[in-house]
Amino acid sequence: MPERTIDPAQLASYTAHLRREERSPGTIEKYLRDIRAFAGWLDGRPVSRELVAEWRDHLLSKDYAPVTINSMLAALNGLFHFLGWDECRAKFLKVQRRLFRDAGRELTRQEYERLLAAARARGQERLALLMEAICATGIRVSEVRYITVEAAQRGRTEISLKGKIRTILLPGKLCRKLLKYARKQKIISGEIFLTGGGKPMSRCQIWAEMKRVCKAAGVDSSKVFPHNLRHLFATVYYRIYKDIVKLADILGHSSVETTRIYLLTTGTEHRRQLERLRLVL
Repeated sequence: MPERTIDPAQLASYTAHLRREERSPGTIEKYLRDIRAFAGWLDGRPVSRELVAEWRDHLLSKDYAPVTINSMLAALNGLFHFLGWDECRAKFLKVQRRLFRDAGRELTRQEYERLLAAARARGQERLALLMEAICATGIRVSEVRYITVEAAQRGRTEISLKGKIRTILLPGKLCRKLLKYARKQKIISGEIFLTGGGKPMSRCQIWAEMKRVCKAAGVDSSKVFPHNLRHLFATVYYRIYKDIVKLADILGHSSVETTRIYLLTTGTEHRRQLERLRLVL
C-alpha cells in the first residue's frame, strides 16, 4: 500500500466537497479541526488504520468522551472515503444509548430568562432578540440568516438545507419584536441580525456574545451556547404537545431517533419519576 499523507491540497478539495454537499459552516469547521488535530498527532507519519486506532486509544486515555471520539473519527473517515483510503478507516467505539442528559449542561427556562434580562440590562438588544428568535423557533444558529424582514412580515421563513426546504412559523409576538428592531436599525429588507458593519453575524460572534453575558446572568458558561437554546425549545415543545414526529419536522431532523436525543431528561428528573411509582413500601 502506498504511503498516505494528509496535505493542504487534499483538505482544500475535501472542504470544497463538503460545501457541495451543503454541510453547514459549523460542521465543516469541526471536521477540519478534527482532521488537523489527527495530522498534528501523526507528526509526519503516514496514515494507516493502525495509527488511527492508536489515536482513538490516545483520546480515550486523555478522558475524551466516547461520543466526542466517535465524532472525531467520523470526520477522519469521511476524509478517507473521499480520498479513496477506505482501508484506513477505523471502527467507532461502541457506546450504550444514553438514558440521561448531563444536568450540568442543561439550560433551564429560568436561566434562559435570566440571560435575556442580563443582555437587555447591558444594552445588548440584538443579542437578547437573537436568543429569543432561536429559542422560540428551534432553528439552528447557522439558520439565523433566514430571519429576515420579509420573513417577519409574512410570519414564516423558508429554510433550505441539504436540498430540503422546511417552513418555520414565527410567533406573532416575535415578528412584532423583529420588525420593531429592524425599523430602529433602519433595516428595510433582508437579514435582521447584522454586525455594526452591516454583515451577517457569524456563528463565532454569536457564541462569544452569549458567553460574555453569562456572569451578569448568574448562569454557568458551560451551558450557554446557541444549540442549547434549540434544545430548550425542543424540551418545552414536547412537554406541552407530546408530538415527537411534528417536533422532528420542525427541527429538520430526518430521523426521530435524533429528536429523542434532544428529549433526554436529567438523572434528577428520572429519580423523581421513580419516586412517584411508590414501589418501595
